[in-house]
Amino acid sequence: MINHPSQTIVLGGASGLIGKALMAALESDGHTVKQLVRRPVKRPDREIFWDPARGEIDAAALEGVDATVHLGGVGIAEHRWTPEFKKQLRDSRVQSTRLLCQTLAELSNKPRVHVNASAIGYYGVRGNEVLTETSPGGTGFLADLCRDWEAATQPAWEAGIRVCQMRIGVVLSTEGGALAKMLTPFRIGAGGVLGTGEQYMSWISLVDVVAAIQFTLDHDPLHGAVNATAPKPVTNLDFTKALGEAVHRPTVIKTPAFAVRMLAGREMAEEMLLGGAKILPARLESEGFVFRCPDIHTALKAELGE
Repeated sequence: MINHPSQTIVLGGASGLIGKALMAALESDGHTVKQLVRRPVKRPDREIFWDPARGEIDAAALEGVDATVHLGGVGIAEHRWTPEFKKQLRDSRVQSTRLLCQTLAELSNKPRVHVNASAIGYYGVRGNEVLTETSPGGTGFLADLCRDWEAATQPAWEAGIRVCQMRIGVVLSTEGGALAKMLTPFRIGAGGVLGTGEQYMSWISLVDVVAAIQFTLDHDPLHGAVNATAPKPVTNLDFTKALGEAVHRPTVIKTPAFAVRMLAGREMAEEMLLGGAKILPARLESEGFVFRCPDIHTALKAELGE
């Protein structure tokens, strides 16, 4: 919950998994949410037009808003990482963020805070190394993408707006994302370990990522990178066991690394499925944020109710 009085908050990516849940939470708290939309505006009191690909945005409609949140971007696992799709991933994040932040910087009446999505891909594949917001970035396509994505917020920061880059982990929800895709195979007993199973998965429940964004909007000491991950990351093996237990099915099937590379493509497989990173939410915890689902068993029980 945001402690400031009722505010007007602009939200990019409102149709996504996190965006829909965040908008519902903000409106439940009494705030007015205005969505950034790419189609003609139907409700001027609740929508603001933009077209990042064309570099167009209704700047006048942004004057005087209290806060902005941008969660937009093409789904990272929606397609194999062809050169064309990788360009879509980059453009949908970097172009839109740059357009919004440059526009915010030029407003006469600027918002007090801008929260922008980033991702734990910033850290690259790092094995068992414990990582916090002070850890250096990694290498690979995702790490480079996240660096450019975060750098696109710089105009807003230089203009005096408090900017937070939320490095979001794997969001667990039955409504979409990784967990929703895994449920069917796990429920029929076809779920299992990927590769060695030793790779770390830094995850967060949907309820906690929404609460973390709300907390960041309200908490003035926070700026810069903020890891939106649960305090207890797990290995792929531990996650597989926990999900199997949650749906009361065995998890004996193993998918060897070569098969994962064949199915997903080598680059995506290595960076997202066979590799991982052990990331901790140091800044959220140091500022007093309390996770509702701090461990994987609590999160799966909350989502599945099984």
